Amino acid sequence: MKYDFTSIMDRRGHDALAVDAVGKMNGFAPEAPAEGFDVIPMWVADMNFPTAPSILQAVSERLQHPAFGYFMPREEYYDSIIRWQRARHGAEAVPGLDADCIGYENGVLGGLVSALNVFCSRGDHVLVHTPTYIGFTNTLRNNGYHIVHSPLIYRETDGGAGSWYMDFEDMERKIRDNRIHAAVFCSPHNPCGRVWTKEELEQAFAIFAKYDVKVVSDEIWSDLILSGHRHIPAQSVSDYARENTVALYAPSKTFNLAGFVGSYHIIYNKTLRERVLKEASLSHYNDMNVLSMYALIGAYSAEGEAWLEELRRVLTGNTRYAVDYIRSRFEGVTLAEPEGTYMLFPDCTGWCGAHKKTLQELEHLCWQTGVALQDGKMFNGQCHLRINLALPLTRVREAMERLDRYVFNAQERFDMVGKSVHFGCEISR
Repeated sequence: MKYDFTSIMDRRGHDALAVDAVGKMNGFAPEAPAEGFDVIPMWVADMNFPTAPSILQAVSERLQHPAFGYFMPREEYYDSIIRWQRARHGAEAVPGLDADCIGYENGVLGGLVSALNVFCSRGDHVLVHTPTYIGFTNTLRNNGYHIVHSPLIYRETDGGAGSWYMDFEDMERKIRDNRIHAAVFCSPHNPCGRVWTKEELEQAFAIFAKYDVKVVSDEIWSDLILSGHRHIPAQSVSDYARENTVALYAPSKTFNLAGFVGSYHIIYNKTLRERVLKEASLSHYNDMNVLSMYALIGAYSAEGEAWLEELRRVLTGNTRYAVDYIRSRFEGVTLAEPEGTYMLFPDCTGWCGAHKKTLQELEHLCWQTGVALQDGKMFNGQCHLRINLALPLTRVREAMERLDRYVFNAQERFDMVGKSVHFGCEISR
């Protein structure tokens, strides 16, 4: 392996929310662990890997010039995106993609709001699948839109595996009954990890076309596809999808660049594009950061792509290890094996019922062992956990072993501040 995905990176004191916020953001961040346990950060959706060397090189070279005043985006910025999209998805999936179709967004959620403000009036209903990325929930509510949820269906096979599927009948009924004309689509899906097939996308967009529903498609995870699967850009499945979809992308998830900020949209419809650009310009907030521009250029390079291919193999291995471990050892826990992203979304209903625990009590047990996973209720998972697997495999193994030994199959007790607990059965408070 050419790149380093095995070293444990110490992020403490380097502004990392995933580590430094643990125990400090009650109701959002995990609790601090009990004495004797370090934090294994598995909640915030960023990676515990150093970014690609080509990004560090591109940013470092720009830092050698001491002026950081007003600037114009380089042609190389747009060329890099076009080349990347064609290389990742095939030229036939992005016909006619040129610099005019691309616009900078100061984060995917900002682009989401700009697009919805063009598609809708405040107070309109917007269709969103559930489980739902918490950023969608908060952003839509904060901006005065009413969310109409269409639940994804989890289907389990005889072997215990399962997957998530769109309920097309429910989608159509909700769109018709609520007179919906805008939808937020997530592809690949966060937090469920589904990579939608071409047939599924075609069926969804046939419904959108029937009722003239405009679509914002968040495709920020589209590079992080696990082995055996392929991302299909939503805009590629029909003429309607191409002309009525605002697709949002970013290198931030792929290359661990969330702290730089910097996303972009692809809009083929000229009228729609001009209206979204006008909406985004009103606050004078949606301006590119010069270093984020160079970070994207470094990311969307030949070396960046080589780094990504190694990363995808690492994430595929981590995912298969964790899924196999949970399925074989955590009775009462069900989960789909993700096809994309690096997140797990296990359902702990059976385990909680058998052990007479609430999800919050289960999370407390996990956090006490230092496994800083996330509350799935934030994502409309009724008894789900959300677990980030973008760590060295040694840390993923350590997390699974702690959960096995101290939580799901607890055989030991250890002292915590003010109480002694036998995990799985609290014996004193």
